Amino acid sequence: MLPSYAVRQAALVGLAVNAVRPVGGYLGSVPAFAAGWLTSELAPQLLAVAATDTAAEVLWRRPRGRGSRLGLALGAAAAGGLGYLVYAARKAPAQVEAALVEGLGADYADLLDSERPPDLVPTLSEIARPFRLHDPERVKVHRNVNYVEGGRRARLDIYVPRDVELSEAPVLIQVHGGGWTFGAKEEQGLILMARMARAGWVCVAVNYRLAPKYPWPSQIVDVKRAIAWVREHIAEYGGDPSYLTITGGSAGGHLAALAALTPDLPDYQPGFEDADTSLAACVPFYGVYDLGGITGDRHAVEMRDKFLGPVVFRKSPSTHLEDFVTASPLAHVRKDAPDFFVLHGVNDSLVSVRQARTFVAALRDKTDATVTYAELPGTQHAFEVFSSIRSQHVIRAVQRWLEWHRAGWLLEHRPAAPESTAG
Repeated sequence: MLPSYAVRQAALVGLAVNAVRPVGGYLGSVPAFAAGWLTSELAPQLLAVAATDTAAEVLWRRPRGRGSRLGLALGAAAAGGLGYLVYAARKAPAQVEAALVEGLGADYADLLDSERPPDLVPTLSEIARPFRLHDPERVKVHRNVNYVEGGRRARLDIYVPRDVELSEAPVLIQVHGGGWTFGAKEEQGLILMARMARAGWVCVAVNYRLAPKYPWPSQIVDVKRAIAWVREHIAEYGGDPSYLTITGGSAGGHLAALAALTPDLPDYQPGFEDADTSLAACVPFYGVYDLGGITGDRHAVEMRDKFLGPVVFRKSPSTHLEDFVTASPLAHVRKDAPDFFVLHGVNDSLVSVRQARTFVAALRDKTDATVTYAELPGTQHAFEVFSSIRSQHVIRAVQRWLEWHRAGWLLEHRPAAPESTAG
């Protein structure tokens, strides 16, 4: 039986409150994330549902009595809360543009293609269709290419623009998240890869072996094997093997950042130690940067002791702490690090925003890299997995950053030949 109008609206109020101020604590982090993530990014759709429900209550159900007045009060509160979430999401353009200007300079757009500058304004259809993540009419996908012998965990997908002949196109490698224990290449990073492929990039989404069946460091070894394969074979798909960038979210953000900072770590390249796994740039979304509890942060230590140790590493940090430290991107920040664009939500219940702040501070203090940081207020984990007001604006900013980076890289590595003059 359908719950009463008052109960339905009360549930929406609870969801909105949790989205604005997520429930705290280790045990509450997962449900707080699940509820807050969906509510924050689907706020326009939920607001439409709430308004329709209230209109039906007023026009057709003819509320009378105290209970009905309470229901309408809850309906007004739900509409207000969801409306606030829509308002907060609409601030994303200013937030990401401020991050780009702060990280790259006010004139960063001068490097972009003046004839085809990446826009920052999504269309209404992109917002109204949150689960339409791929663009098969304009993007072709080469699916399930093996980068090493094995089953589906040893495969990758390659996204290219349809009916376009590519040559030396920039390459973006996407690493999925899922707590190192689940997830697949077909599930994440799809909006970004579709945009970049339409812009003439080659995008590669990789699978990797999952814990606990395959404990750490199987995951980073596979990601590096995939990078080595891309370096060797991507020219066959029109990509430029000399310019590889990487991105990923959550565990994928961790793996992307770790790969970018450890191109010469033989322990993570067993049997292919001499392969070139260096990367030109890294764009981690809500990544994990401290697996060893290096900073002493309570949230990082709890993750290490209660989840990473028994499930991912299948080792105790009390006896194998160095393995956890070595797996932390924070431990590998070095002077010659590649450029980074780090993105993280303030309301992230699964990975504290403090990890991103500490990581960015270390990059800016210890490296010569260009480090751009977008900290997004009111934003949960996994915010860009499906299409929303916030995700569409942020993805467009990432495109701008990547296009800026590629343009600068070309100027440095392939300067245009001087024009000849007739004598």
